Amino acid sequence: MQHEDLPWRPHQEPLRVTLTRTVAIALIVGALLALRMGSLAYWPKATLLMLWPSFGGHWVELWFLNYLRPRLRVARVVQASVRVVVWFIAGVVLFLAVKLTASALPGFQLRRWPAWWRGGLFFIGIELVAHLALHLRGRPSFYNSRG
Repeated sequence: MQHEDLPWRPHQEPLRVTLTRTVAIALIVGALLALRMGSLAYWPKATLLMLWPSFGGHWVELWFLNYLRPRLRVARVVQASVRVVVWFIAGVVLFLAVKLTASALPGFQLRRWPAWWRGGLFFIGIELVAHLALHLRGRPSFYNSRG
């Protein structure tokens, strides 16, 4: 199937734009996590951990948009269902990557980790909120089937 035949085009974005956005997200969420842990001294390590869902999540989304989506039926219910399943699986994998990375960082062991499946649900929530922001700005998103 040619790209001209598809109702969407492959997603492309300059790496500089991707890095600016994903690192900014990791810095902000890392600061919030560090504050929740009681000290901004945790900020660098928390930022490193938050790069998994921000930067890693970007690549999951690119994989879906540019590799998997063109291979699926165009039906909205198929596209949306598979996308949510991909988000769940990616969320579990990214959660486990965060947990493994945190266990390797000296002085950054969380006392209690949530269940693995919550990583999947959390990532779905993150993606839905991110796509809502895109949708409200008139950009292609999950909600308007253009992104």
